[in-house]
This record gives sequence, C-alpha cells and structure tokens, in this order.
Amino acid sequence: MENRNIALVDLLGPASSDSKSKIAKKKRFRSLKLVNVDLEQELSQQPFGAAYGRLDNGLSYYVRCNPKPRMRAALALAVNVGSVLEEECERGVAHIVEHLAFSATKKYTNHDIVKFLESIGSEFGPCQNAWTSADATVYELLVPVDKPELLSEATSVLAEFCTEIRASKDDLEKERGAVMEEYRGNRNASGRTQDAYWALLMEGSKYADRLPIGLEKVIKTVSSETVKQFYQKWYHLHNMAVIAVGDFSDTETVVELIKKHFGEKISAPNPPIIPKFLVPPHEEPRFSCFVESEASGSAVMISYKMPAPTLKTLKDGKDLIIESMFLRALSQRLFKISRRKDPPYFSCSAAAEDLVSPLKACIMSSSCKVKRTVEALESMLMEVARVRIHGFSEREISIVRALLMSDIESAYLERDQMQSTYLRDEYLQHFLNKRPVIGIELEAQLQKTILAQISVLDVSKCAERLRTSCSCVIKIIEPQASATIDDLKNVVSKINTLEDQNCISPWDDEQVPEEIVSTKPNPGNIINKIEYSNIGATELTLSNGMRVCYKSTDFLDDQVIFTGFSHGGLSELRENEYYSCSKASSIAAEIGVFGYKPSVLTDMLAGKRVEVDTQLDVYMRTFYGSCSPSDLETALQLVYQLFTINIAPDEEDVKIVMQMAEEAIHANERDPYTAFSNRVTEINYGDSYFFRPTKISDLRKVDPLKACDYFNSCFKDPSTFTVVIVGNIDPSNAIPLVLQYLGGIPKPPKPIFHLNRDDLKGLPFTFPTRTIREIVCSQMVEEQCSVQLCFPVELKNEKMAEESHRVQFLSKLIETNIMQVLRFKHGKIYSADVYAFFDDHYKPAKTGCVHGDISVNFSCDPEFSSKLLDFALDEISRLQIEGPSDQDLSSVLEIEQRAHENGMQENYYWLEMILNSYQTKTYLGNVGTSYEIQDEARTNVRNSLTPSDAQSYLRKILPYPCKSQYTAVILMPKRSRFKFLDIRSRDAKILAGLAGFAVLAISLWRHSRHALKS
Repeated sequence: MENRNIALVDLLGPASSDSKSKIAKKKRFRSLKLVNVDLEQELSQQPFGAAYGRLDNGLSYYVRCNPKPRMRAALALAVNVGSVLEEECERGVAHIVEHLAFSATKKYTNHDIVKFLESIGSEFGPCQNAWTSADATVYELLVPVDKPELLSEATSVLAEFCTEIRASKDDLEKERGAVMEEYRGNRNASGRTQDAYWALLMEGSKYADRLPIGLEKVIKTVSSETVKQFYQKWYHLHNMAVIAVGDFSDTETVVELIKKHFGEKISAPNPPIIPKFLVPPHEEPRFSCFVESEASGSAVMISYKMPAPTLKTLKDGKDLIIESMFLRALSQRLFKISRRKDPPYFSCSAAAEDLVSPLKACIMSSSCKVKRTVEALESMLMEVARVRIHGFSEREISIVRALLMSDIESAYLERDQMQSTYLRDEYLQHFLNKRPVIGIELEAQLQKTILAQISVLDVSKCAERLRTSCSCVIKIIEPQASATIDDLKNVVSKINTLEDQNCISPWDDEQVPEEIVSTKPNPGNIINKIEYSNIGATELTLSNGMRVCYKSTDFLDDQVIFTGFSHGGLSELRENEYYSCSKASSIAAEIGVFGYKPSVLTDMLAGKRVEVDTQLDVYMRTFYGSCSPSDLETALQLVYQLFTINIAPDEEDVKIVMQMAEEAIHANERDPYTAFSNRVTEINYGDSYFFRPTKISDLRKVDPLKACDYFNSCFKDPSTFTVVIVGNIDPSNAIPLVLQYLGGIPKPPKPIFHLNRDDLKGLPFTFPTRTIREIVCSQMVEEQCSVQLCFPVELKNEKMAEESHRVQFLSKLIETNIMQVLRFKHGKIYSADVYAFFDDHYKPAKTGCVHGDISVNFSCDPEFSSKLLDFALDEISRLQIEGPSDQDLSSVLEIEQRAHENGMQENYYWLEMILNSYQTKTYLGNVGTSYEIQDEARTNVRNSLTPSDAQSYLRKILPYPCKSQYTAVILMPKRSRFKFLDIRSRDAKILAGLAGFAVLAISLWRHSRHALKS
C-alpha cells in the first residue's frame, strides 16, 4: 500500500454520488460490516468506473467522468515501450522520441504543441508532460474543457504522438541540447549513486545497462534514421492506450472523440512482439562500497529483490496488505532506534518499490554519520533477524493496523473528491501492469475484513523474505572510503551466526501515555465575532487575545488545515544570540515540542490523521498542521501542548542535532554548488551573519539552554497569534474545541514577542548598485554548470497590491520567453526558472517601499554559459524595448487564470489567501477588505495588462536598461592544471611524465570501474 505497490488500498475508485451528510458517510464507513471472504476469488479485470474498450486498430481506451477539478480533464497516452527495448546503438532513443513528440509532428511544427498548451493555460516544463521508464513511455496533459474544441485539440495532439512524431535531422539537432542538459543534470552525486546501484540491482539482465537517459555518445551522435526506425518499429497502436478522466457531461461523447482522432490511425503491419526481460535471482548477496566524493553524507541501502506481484485474487491483495503492515512495523522500530542514545544512524526506514516490470524490491535505507556505515548495516540486519526470531508484538501490529484502517477510511470519505490525475494514473497502471481497479466501496469493505483477519504471526513471517540469501544487494555510500567489502561480509556472517545461535534478545518497547493532555484546560470564551461573507469566513477573538479565523469548505471531506502566525522572528536577534537561537527548531524537534519524544508521540497518534509542526522564520513564528475533522481535537491538543510545555535541553538529543548539523556542513563542503550559492548570497545580500554560511566553529557557539529558552518564548503568548483554519469544519463541533484548547492557553503576565509588523527589524543588506559578473570554479567529479542572473526590484507602497501581481505576471513572462530563446531556438538548455523573492529577506512593513529581486536560473554546457547568459540578457532587454507579443502575454495570463481557477477549489489555496490577507500591507483590521483589495488588484492587472503596459512595467520594475544593474554568477568546473600546460613544449621529460601520469590515471579508473561492478 506504500510506494505504489498497489495493495487493495491502492486500487481506489470513486463511488456513486451520495446526498447524505459527510458525518453520515463517516458513520457508514465505521459501520461497514465484515464479510465472508473467499481468498481464491478473482478480482475483476474490468476497470471500475470507466468506459473501457479497444478500437479496431488495436488502441485501448479508458474514459471516466470525474468532477475534480471542475472543467478540467487529465489525459494520457500510454505506450508499452521503454528503454529496455533499445539496442546498444540506440541507448537513450526511447527518451529522445518522447522529447521529439513535443517538438514536431506531421500536423504541428516548431514546438507548436508547447505553444498550444501554454495558450490554453496548461504549463509545459520538465517532468510535467511526459516520462520514459525502462518499460514504458507516457505522455500526459491536464487541459481545460470549458470549451469543447479544447478537448478535441488536446486529443488530436495525443493522436499525433501515436504515429506522426517527426524525426528529421533538423528536428533532432534542435532537441539534442535539451536532452543533453537533462543528461548532464543527472550526472551529479545523487545521479551517479543511483545509476551505480541500478546496475548492481539489475546485474545479469538487459535492464542493467538500459537506463532511460541513455549514453552521452548516443545523445550527441545518434542519427535521425536510427531514431525514426526505433519509433516505427515499436510504436504500434496495440501497444498503446489513451486515457481521459475529467469533468465531462458523459463518457460517450469523449469515446466518439477518441474514435474520431485515433480511429483512422494505422500502424505498420506485422508488429514485433515485445519481449520479456527477466532479472535472474541470486542466493549470494551482492556488495558494493561506493565512494562518492560529492555525496551529501554516508548511507546504507539493503535491497531484497523479488518478482513483481500479480494481483489476480483476494489472496494476492491480502499478501500485499501483510507486506505493507510488515514494512510499516519495521520502519517504526528503525525510527525508534534512530532516537536512542548514540544511535547507529540518523534516519532509517523500510519500503517496497516497483523497479521494473518483472521485479520489485523491499528496500531498507539509512543515513548515518561518516565512518559508521558498518555499524548502521549491522543494526539494520539485526532488526530483521530479531523479527524472524521473536516476531512483532501485538501492540506493534495493532498500531500499524490502525494506520492502514485510517488510510482506507480517509480514501473512502473522499471517494467523490479524487483528483482526475489520480484516477488517470490508476488506469495507466491497469494498462501497463495489469493492476485491477475495483472501486473504493468494495475496497473499503474488503480491507476492513482482511485487516481483522491478519495475525501477528502473518506479519512477522514476512521477515523470512528479507534474508541475505534472497537476492539481496547491500550497498554503502561514503564520501571517503572507510569500509570494505570484507567488512560488509563480516557483518552479514555475524548476524547470521547470532540468529542461528538464538543470541538476539527480544524487542524492548517504550511505554506510551494514554492521553496527550493529562488535564484538560478551562475553556476560554469569545469576546468578539465578525462574519466576512465575501470570503465565507468567521473571525473570533478569544479571551486570551488569540485571533481565530475559520472557513468551512466542502472541497475534501477528510481535510482540515491550519496555520497560526505571530510577527517577530530571527531578525530580532543579535549576532551573539543568533547561532544558538537559529538551531532552536532543530533541537526542540529532537526533544519533542509537544511534551513527548517523537518516537513516543508517533505511537500515541497511531490511527489518527493529524500532523502539527513549527517554523521559525526571519520575520515570523508559525505553527501549522492538517488533520481529519474527527481528529481536530487531537490537533488542537498538540497546539495547546506547544504553548504550555517548556522544553529543556537533553544532552543526548542535543548531541544528535549537533552531529547532524556538523554532517550537513561537511556535506556542503563536498558539494560543488556550495561555493556558487555562497557567492551568490554574498554578492546579493552582503556578509551579514544572517546570510553567512554556518561553519563548524559556529556550532561551538551554540548554547542549548539558550536555544530552548528562545523556542519556549516563541510559542508562549497566545495574544500575539492569529490562527487560520480551513476545511470540512462543523462549527458546532469545532468551536467548543477551539475555546477549550486554543482559548484555554494561559496568557503570560507580561507580553512576549508583542511586535507589530511596523516594528520589525529589517535584515541588513543592500543590492549592489553596479553590474557584477563573476565565475565561480569548483572541483567536480563530472562537469556541471549553473547560471544565476539577478535584478533588484522595488515596489512602491502606494500601489503595492497591484505591483506585486505585476511582478508575478512579468516573472512568468520572462521565464516563458527565455525558454523560447535558450531551449526552443538555440536548443542549449533543458529548463529555466524565474523567481521573484520578497517574503524571506524583506521586511513586511506597512509603510515605505518593498525591496526584492528577480532571479533567472538555468544550467547548461560550461562552454556556452557566457553566451547563453548574454542571450538571456538580450531577451529581457528586447522585452523592455519592444514589449512581448500578444500571444506570449495571452499565454501567461491564461496559465495564471487556469491556476487560479484550480486553486479556488483547494483548501490550501484559501488558507494561503486568507493568511496573505492578514499579513499584507493592505490589512488594516478587516481581513475581508484586505482580501478584496488583493483580489481586485489581481483582476485590475489581468484586465489592463497589454503588451505595451508589460513593456512599460518591465522598464519600471527592473533596472532600465536591464544591463545597467544586475548580478550574474556562473558555476564552472575547475579545470585540471595539466590542461593548461603547453603541449608544444619540446621537453621530453615533461611529455614522458604526462604520459606516465595518464597511464596511471587510466589504470586507476579501470580498476575503480571494475571494483564498482563487483
């Protein structure tokens, strides 16, 4: 049920509409009767809820009506073709075909598909519209359907992908650069580590050397004929399915639309049968000690490979539920170990993952301190062996049973409110992996029945499948070598011996309190109440001074979200206080901000859908969380505990936090991007201690007592906090809970952090007044290059609301145009991002101007970085001089409008809007009026923004001309000093020395590659 392992809980489908209340739905779930289950009963292979069929040409289709989000449709074209089908000379071609689809087809040329998607408000970007795996390629679109022609056009686009993708020489040359940049982006520490692990997992099968990204030499040199041949050979309609889930009036009309656009498509005759590639099992475990000099830390991974499940009967579903319970129970133990005195690792968990079509794996992974990987491995293997000998306890299994029951209850309650993208993905799995879709009503009833039948012994037996003799792969990752293969083998041998001799003691569990709040507080009362009908919200002022604003919605039946904030944060600290207090959140979280250690609280909350956390920002302190409506009392109890418990430093907890902080600093020192980001920060924000990178010496200045005192003071005075609650709230139930647990928070005798927005201390920085352009060189294993271009922005106070909206529109306009130039015209980048920053670094005062910046970020080939930076500057300059085209501006406005329409149907959107209305400069005591000012400003900007206006505002908001004031920092690889030697020298000794050095280097490289494979 986790990690897309498609247990019964993952086979969710919507139910028929129901007019009864949400509370009745919940009672109905809890009163679902257990049924007699025949475990040999086969699950229906007919996908629940969809019009499902196959056209005469072999194409499968799935169509389903679903109202969320309104007037939107989630479309997909699934192709049972992935990188495993490539020949050696084609490695990466399946992914190249995916790229070419959006570049040119028979009907669409010159990235017209991208322009169409943006024109209807559907964004195009990395990982948003398509993906390629070893076994499949999937194209995805999320499009509006408020106009019938939009759905028809989007369906036509997918139909083009079936048979009409163009792969001319020019098309391929235009797209090579983007694919190459995607490849380069993966050649970092994380990518190298994952690729090496993949090869180890798949050793002995074709999958081992068929990663979807392919080979650099193929990407750079493959011919258009080779790409075309691969496409024509494998892209056959009987290997494809089109899926449409959306806010349709009926399915029949959409099926007819599919028949219209796909029905006349014809694939080449006699298509080849797609072969099955197996991954051979092995009894002897495989070991790898992977040294990655840029790694973010040390880690251990243990994978137990097994055949991918075939989900045909109820017994198959029960087996997957048992496996999910086992992995959750094991993860709970591993988490508790990570919170013990001097733990072997910082974090550890277990999960199942689908690797390729025929294979899955149960994977245990941990992050640990440098030079402690062997100890971490021993602890991980020890726990699995402990379960094999002693099993889990009844209490442990009752906890995970409650967790799974909670998950299925939540899905059941929101069965009519599922996102179309989620349902689309279920049908994708039905087509690609033959996974049943049976519907949530049957799902809930079966799972409730089966969970009650699963015993502790059933779950504990799963540990038998996690033996090192069961296709096990053990890998450690270290920035510097400290462990050897023999060390790993010795650990395995040691644990096996201890298990054989029954020398592993039983698990010693912690005692868990029954109640979060031992003594319930006396409720407060309401001293003022205001209804804001324009936003459907109610504001209460409580007797302790806390302000609570709630908005009831029907977007999701099982969701309530909230945030409480108070002005005043880290900017108020002096330098001698900063180092201690900036670590307050980390230290407090390790101790337990709600009065209980995290490992204990996890058990206390078992079966409850509730999360609460805190954050200390530059200008604000916040607590935030989410819960089920039935668990609102628990969530508010945690907030009460936050304000009434005083945390005190514990030596062991502080030690763990400081070790993690030290590891993070060392990781940054190894990361080639650290020098780059530090220099960007230093140039744009100065050398203030707020922006200065933390050093090991700074950690020595941390006073744990001062950190805890600061954290306690941050959440002590309720009168300074405003709390916004949004979701499925029944005021008759919620308000008494608010009064008891929020109103019951005692107000301190003297105000604490009683700061107005205008009183806040701003951060000490000024953007440079001149142009700065620098190159930062970092030592790298493989060449990476990143560019950041930054401009200062100043918003005038008199029209702040409209100005901030203009900045957002113009940032998106700049991003779209830079993508057009750098990717679609020159083909030299994969993606570009443009951000406007005002919140984190800029004082939110009511008066005066607001200063910020707009940054442009992209990665590229180091050779072209300066030239591409100039192209970006030229394009922004052109927009200031000529203005954008009507089409470009229209697309940006449409993207924003569609995002706004979707947001209006989401609780998180409304939470953010109401919070912003309280925090913005337009707030003068009436949140409804503040919201109207913001909304009216957005509308005014949208309705009035013309190309000439955009040109004018680009001159006004950015420096004009833009090349007169900006900062640009380029990260470049540090070249070897040998590269700069003059090889024309006649000194034979130098030449001989270089030759000898080269031979040695090659020998070491070959040896390292050989060691990696073994």
